[in-house]
Amino acid sequence: MALRTLESLGSLGGRRVLLRCDLNVPLKDGAITDDGRVRASLGTINTLVNAGARVIVVSHLGRPDGAPDAKYSLAPVAQRLSELLGAPVAFAEDTVGEAAASAVEKLTDGSVLVLENLRFNPEETSKDEAERRSFAEKLAAFADAFVSDGFGVVHRKQASVYELASLLPSAAGSLIASELEVLDRLTESPERPYAVVLGGSKVSDKLGVIEHLLPRVDTLLIGGGMVFTFLAAQGHSVGKSLLEADQLDTVRGYLDDAEKRGVRIVLPTDIVVAEKFGADAEHVVQPADAIEDSPFGASGLGLDIGPETGRAFAAEIRDAKTVFWNGPMGVFELEAFAEGTRAVAQALTEVDGLSVVGGGDSAAAVRALGFADDAFGHISTGGGASLEFLEGKRLPGLEVLGWQR
Repeated sequence: MALRTLESLGSLGGRRVLLRCDLNVPLKDGAITDDGRVRASLGTINTLVNAGARVIVVSHLGRPDGAPDAKYSLAPVAQRLSELLGAPVAFAEDTVGEAAASAVEKLTDGSVLVLENLRFNPEETSKDEAERRSFAEKLAAFADAFVSDGFGVVHRKQASVYELASLLPSAAGSLIASELEVLDRLTESPERPYAVVLGGSKVSDKLGVIEHLLPRVDTLLIGGGMVFTFLAAQGHSVGKSLLEADQLDTVRGYLDDAEKRGVRIVLPTDIVVAEKFGADAEHVVQPADAIEDSPFGASGLGLDIGPETGRAFAAEIRDAKTVFWNGPMGVFELEAFAEGTRAVAQALTEVDGLSVVGGGDSAAAVRALGFADDAFGHISTGGGASLEFLEGKRLPGLEVLGWQR
């Protein structure tokens, strides 16, 4: 079966529609520091509003351990959503209690309500299917239809993602539909040359992606903390840099497999090595195969790819027709170690083809470094979900909407 989309729900005028978004935005002192996920939800919300639906938005934020916690309240998100929509957005201070029920009753055609954080209720993420279903039934009682548009959670069996979709007439929103279209191009019909750029801290987080993509890509560029396991697998010393010793044999297997398949795995030729982790840390640029020859010796800590590597990676990216990037090249939050990530991001804006920023830390990095969302072909809203899709895993939140690989 094909993914059920909004059109399958028929006329929505006057109907109450529960909309599952992913509004899990970063907050600092109660203020949103990156509203990308809120803005990504606007397409489906506006479609429902313009259709005259009574929109009930639900989402999680952070990990509040199944109990109310003011620092994880969705109140700032409701306020930001109101600003972006240019219209009032109501907010209920609970999820399925009296405040929510009262707020739902007050909805009018084309109005929007945000319920409090789903994860203030332990049943939302319970491993007990009966508990999840009970919570989903309480949510379902508020609505006539359900639209799932939180791509960042479709890899999770959670009450508002999985069980709720089976209790009401349900469909995917436009954000999920667009995410799937892009990810399908990456896995089934990429224009070549096809380059994948992987970074982030751990190889173990990307094992499935590497294994699934090796038969499909032309070039694999490796940066971030995970690169030190690759360098160590080649016999190089990496000082105090992040190293997953238990993954060395796996990485050697990937290197051998890539060579047999004719896939180029490109590793850094130089590394920014610091004396410690910190914004004020002394640092030097070292050849990637001589990290311990830095002034810091065996205590040296690799925190970014070097400038030579940044230029080389950028050239590889610009030469490609399809590029997928997941994971920063270094500790981009510290300016001294942000240049590698900046070089990769800039190159992605210059791709003559499809460039995809794979959500999570990569999306946060490009915004933190001053890049506009529309500078790229696509910025995914779901880091973990995107990776699991590319690994070939089943995604329960999509399957319940009719999608099959």
